Amino acid sequence: MEPRFLLLSDVAAELNVSDSQVYHMVRRGELPAIKIGGRGQWRVERARLEEYIAAKYAETAEWVAQNPLTERDEEA
Repeated sequence: MEPRFLLLSDVAAELNVSDSQVYHMVRRGELPAIKIGGRGQWRVERARLEEYIAAKYAETAEWVAQNPLTERDEEA
């Protein structure tokens, strides 16, 4: 059974980005997270991470639709 809440380092591994990048995504409010415990440890709910990923897929699909390939792009 997968844990409901993930450490920021777990999220970073899942997204293949740095811990620092995930921290900044959380602090900017881009990725919903909660602070728990006396020392305020950040946790991301797995469901929120999946929603974030789905939103990024939709955002990317929209960007691709609005920015079609050009001949120059196809040569690269």
